[in-house]
Amino acid sequence: MAYKLSFWEGAFLNKPSLFCGKNYQIWCIRINFFIESLDKEIWNFISNNVYMHMPENNSASSKIKKEHFDYIAKNIIVFAFDSDELINIS
Repeated sequence: MAYKLSFWEGAFLNKPSLFCGKNYQIWCIRINFFIESLDKEIWNFISNNVYMHMPENNSASSKIKKEHFDYIAKNIIVFAFDSDELINIS
């Protein structure tokens, strides 16, 4: 009997795998690849807070890029969890 996974199987180019509370390790691998496929800098921003340690006098374009990455990261998080898990983490 095949084991039923608790997230959507398959690959989506425009939507992350949906996490439903089980198999977190597999979901982490998939979400990592999904985010890196969008932009490696976004993954670095999420995992390392690359822009967090910039000096106070950083340029306006750096601030805009940081905000842009922040919005993208929030968008991915909101759509990567089913409604129950989203309520739990919010």
